Amino acid sequence: MLNAFLKSLPYTVYTNRELGLMLSGEKPFAAFCDAKGQYPALVMRYLRLFDRHVACGHFVRRDHFEPAGPYELHRIMFALPSEVWRFDAYIDLWQSPRWGEEEERREGELLGYADWMNDHFLAIKFG
Repeated sequence: MLNAFLKSLPYTVYTNRELGLMLSGEKPFAAFCDAKGQYPALVMRYLRLFDRHVACGHFVRRDHFEPAGPYELHRIMFALPSEVWRFDAYIDLWQSPRWGEEEERREGELLGYADWMNDHFLAIKFG
């Protein structure tokens, strides 16, 4: 469920809409992250829907694991076949030693948000 801030944006965020947007070609990439072995059952069911399209060749999947304190992060990413370059770019972004406006913009770009959407989000977040 989206919080009030996300609902107030002048565009609909992609959260919980990734599969349909990717199938229509409107979104090039989707990423999910949780501790290894800790994805909720509901999310796992959603990911299995993506996996059906991986099996058909519509999407490519990549799993990435990295240490994060006392646990291990498990990123599950899906891309359209022509957009697999986004996997490494997304991993590199999240391994950045800093996180600020530039990194937020890059994440939005990688996830397929339009420039105007990123501009609006960043103006609110970073004023």
